[in-house]
Amino acid sequence: MERILIIEDDKKLIRGLEDFFQTQGYEVETAGTGKKGMELVRQRAPDLIILDIMLPDISGLDVCRQLKGEIPSLRILVLSAKGEEVDKVIGLEIGADDYLTKPFGVRELLARTRALLRRNETPGEEISRYTLGEATVDLKSYQVIRGRKKMRLTTLETKILSYLIAHLNKVVTRNQLLNEIWGFSSYPTTRTIDNLVLKLRKKIEPDPGNPKYILTVYGAGYKLVGD
Repeated sequence: MERILIIEDDKKLIRGLEDFFQTQGYEVETAGTGKKGMELVRQRAPDLIILDIMLPDISGLDVCRQLKGEIPSLRILVLSAKGEEVDKVIGLEIGADDYLTKPFGVRELLARTRALLRRNETPGEEISRYTLGEATVDLKSYQVIRGRKKMRLTTLETKILSYLIAHLNKVVTRNQLLNEIWGFSSYPTTRTIDNLVLKLRKKIEPDPGNPKYILTVYGAGYKLVGD
């Protein structure tokens, strides 16, 4: 039975979601604070976290950032009363896998939950390691290795690299990346992709200002070029 952890301080909402997910066949645990939620994650290893941004002790964004740093493959669906694009961009850039704005319908939440639980979280299953010059990308451990230096990749950075590697030497549009990686209708703008690519270049390219591997195809998108 798949286990869902709900980190939310609205007791009425927690009770409603707990009852609903239990009727759908899930094991449900709840936490009313970010600190308690992180403790449960480390103790119980849930399959999915439903995480509110506005918590009484720690910001949900900080909880997401810390947990993703510890467990990159952890699936997190963020809830927020804020619907502005900047909030979605921040949430997704720090590693959230999906973002749902309150108020929401439980059927939509269920659909997104099922989609995340179905998603294969082992990126690059066919290709787990790939070398680009002096940099070795390890998709399973979410890191780039250059000499003795190891740099952690975020979940989104890993997904972008995995997709680019799967389409080596082919042009990939920004919209393709948005559709394939986020996988839901309410995704951020293409600026988010551009910012993530800039971060990837700093970890992979010998000279990020003059990229050799992750190339910009003006008017289209990006292309990963192998040695």
